[in-house]
Amino acid sequence: MRWGLGVLCLLLLAAAALGAWGWTRYQRFADAPLASGPTADSVRIERGDGFATALRRLRAAGVDAGHDLEWRLLARQMDAAGQIKAGEYALAPELTPRELLQRMREGRVLQYRVTLVEGLNFRQLRAALAATDPLEHRTVGMDDAALMAALGHPGQHPEGRFLPETYLYQRGDSDLDILRRAHAAMEQALAEAWAARAADVPLASPDEALVLASIVEKETGQARERPQIAGVFARRLRKGMLLQTDPTVIYGLGSAYDGNIRRRDLTTDTPYNTYTRAGLPPTPIAMPGRAALRAAVDPAPGDALYFVSRNDGSHVFSATYAEHNQAVDCYQRRRGCPPPQAPGADDDASGEETPR
Repeated sequence: MRWGLGVLCLLLLAAAALGAWGWTRYQRFADAPLASGPTADSVRIERGDGFATALRRLRAAGVDAGHDLEWRLLARQMDAAGQIKAGEYALAPELTPRELLQRMREGRVLQYRVTLVEGLNFRQLRAALAATDPLEHRTVGMDDAALMAALGHPGQHPEGRFLPETYLYQRGDSDLDILRRAHAAMEQALAEAWAARAADVPLASPDEALVLASIVEKETGQARERPQIAGVFARRLRKGMLLQTDPTVIYGLGSAYDGNIRRRDLTTDTPYNTYTRAGLPPTPIAMPGRAALRAAVDPAPGDALYFVSRNDGSHVFSATYAEHNQAVDCYQRRRGCPPPQAPGADDDASGEETPR
């Protein structure tokens, strides 16, 4: 009897030791590195994948930690077995099984960035998205009208309708997803800017504000000058003067523009030639950012009606045509500059091309 009791005790002790060893091993597995060697950069879990399929994908990606049973026990402990979200997940050898399962349960997928740059026109925007990887390209073969219809805005001209910012996306997202978000962001930013507009701004609608903001964006060489550039154009609009801004002419030339603007271009009439047509052009000419939107609806006060580039990104602003001609002689024709202004004189701001 005593012999049998001793054997039972030994068996219980062995079972306890084995259990303790197994638990220690399990705990070590859960918080040890995923792999003993290199892994793929990421693993993609598809919709409908069960835990067994997800584990096979991990093994194929180079994850060699633990036995399948340990993964199943950990997933059950974390309530992750049936909660794994589809998507692409970053892998690194130093990541632990516990950390990875936590990410997969919470859907913390790998994210990519794409930046829409201020001042790009829609053709350039489409080219930039077409070169973005791993973004899916669903707009290939669509003309602009079809694209806008696919976004839910049929008949709307696409120029300037997308807010230039950095957008996060994940594998499986498409260029339409980015454009949809950028369009909604621009609508919101434009509405906010319009609601905060100055009482005397010479604009009749948010759409006109968007057009002016796009011109300000293209004319601006230094960010701080945006309000002053907008001020010049606002005063010209109030006085009924031609805007005479080169970026609109260039936009109207389209693919015919070869990098040089010639006198004949300034006299050839197009809907976008602000040397031959009064008021704003019919559509924006580029994507304005938030700062350009704010400048367009709340321009800086002053009396300047002209500006000319110093060729360093900044501009000289002038109230009279005579002063402007002096500045043009100085910085464009290289005929000598007038004496410097006294400290505090306001002669620099924003812009890029020069209203005449």
